[in-house]
Amino acid sequence: METNRTLMQTLSYGEERIRYQVCHVPDREGKVAIHVHPDGSVQVDAPMDAELAEIKAAVQKRARWVMGHIHKARELREHVLPREYVSGESHYYQGRRFQLKLVRNQDAKGSVKLHRGKLVVEADDVSSTRVRELLRGWYRDRARDYFARRLHASVSNISWLAEVPQWRLLTMKKQWGSCSPKGILLLNPHLVKAPRECIEYVLLHELCHMQEHNHSQRFYRLLTEQMPEWKSVKAKLDGMSELLLNE
Repeated sequence: METNRTLMQTLSYGEERIRYQVCHVPDREGKVAIHVHPDGSVQVDAPMDAELAEIKAAVQKRARWVMGHIHKARELREHVLPREYVSGESHYYQGRRFQLKLVRNQDAKGSVKLHRGKLVVEADDVSSTRVRELLRGWYRDRARDYFARRLHASVSNISWLAEVPQWRLLTMKKQWGSCSPKGILLLNPHLVKAPRECIEYVLLHELCHMQEHNHSQRFYRLLTEQMPEWKSVKAKLDGMSELLLNE
């Protein structure tokens, strides 16, 4: 079975060069789809039979739009890095960006909730240190709940899983997850900030390691059976990693 392929390509636009990653995606039909990720990287999803010249022409046609979004991504990164934990700052949850709103309340011990497109932190102390602590706890709670539900659902969909594997949360600076030789999963709570399809990709990736403890062709064949479009999803996650892992 032919799997999805990725290629790096470039084209000129004025005095600038656009570097883009081509993902040939199984079962994709029609036109190519162009994505500019929060880190400014460009991903192009295309049908398996699309020629590189055809794809390049499509990107060239929308080059102005692409460069505009690249510039916006660069400006956004300058705005949110490093994090200061102040009102108006952008934070992510399941792929959506929420504006942070701090509410000082002398009677509040500290709470975090999503309300009308904002991530609201209410506490008697809204210093950066305290807000960071409250957000980390909130993300861990959300991650623990969501990952548990998705792992439970995977048992009925994956033939080699008889029960939910042992797993725990572990904050990591560069990894989204890992699987020990004993089949224990370690999952980064920051992953809950990513879009749901990206979370699903990481979970499937680690679950496939329970069958193949390596990155062999058999491992990638297994992963492709579970998620044919995984390379496109991985590219999307890679494009958001710097923002999602940043605290």
